[in-house]
Amino acid sequence: MNVGLLAHPAEEVAPRLLGSVLTCETPEGTVSIAITETEAYSGTADPASHAYRGQTPRNAVMFGPAGHLYVYRSHGLHWCANIVTGTDGIASAVLIRAGRVIEGEDLARKRRGEKVESPRLARGPGNACQALGVTAEHNGADLLTGTPVMLSEGESVPAALIQIGPRVGVSKAHDWQHRFYLAGDPTVSAYRLSPRAKPSAGA
Repeated sequence: MNVGLLAHPAEEVAPRLLGSVLTCETPEGTVSIAITETEAYSGTADPASHAYRGQTPRNAVMFGPAGHLYVYRSHGLHWCANIVTGTDGIASAVLIRAGRVIEGEDLARKRRGEKVESPRLARGPGNACQALGVTAEHNGADLLTGTPVMLSEGESVPAALIQIGPRVGVSKAHDWQHRFYLAGDPTVSAYRLSPRAKPSAGA
C-alpha cells in the first residue's frame, strides 16, 4: 500500500480501502481480513469525529501522518480500529467497520467464539478488532512499513459493487453519506440508527 493512496480526505479514501487487506501478527498467530465496510470521519469538520473539538492525548494519532492506526475503546467494551488519512496535522480517519477473514480463521474463531459463523467473525468494528487481535497496544502503529499490524492492497473492487449510505449508530451527523460497503456481502454490518440521532446538515 502506497502512502499516497491514503494522503487524501477520509471520505475519498474510505471507498478505496474496500478490498484492501488488514493483517495483525500476535504471539498467538496471524489473522488477515479483506475490508468490506468502512466509515469516513472528517476531523474537526465532522461533529461525529473524535477530533471535532481539537487535538487531545486520546486522539493525537488522528492528527499525525497518514498510514497509522488509531485505536480507541467504544463504550468501554470494544476496541475499534481506524486508518489515519489526509495531511499531517489535519485530523482525518477511516473506521474499519467489517471485513472477511482470509487468513487465520481458526484463530479468529477462537477469539470470537467457536459457534460464530464465518461471515460474522469480523462483522462490526469491535468484532473486527477482536478477530484480528487489535488492542490499545497497536494505537499509533505504522501500517505501511512493518509489523505487527499491516495494510496491503487486495483484490480490486468494481465500482458497481460499492454502496454508500449513512453511518451506523452515531448520534451526530448520522445522516452524512460517509459509510461505504460491498453490496450484498454477508460480512457487512446491519444499519442501525442511534436512538439519540437528530437530523443534521452536512455532507
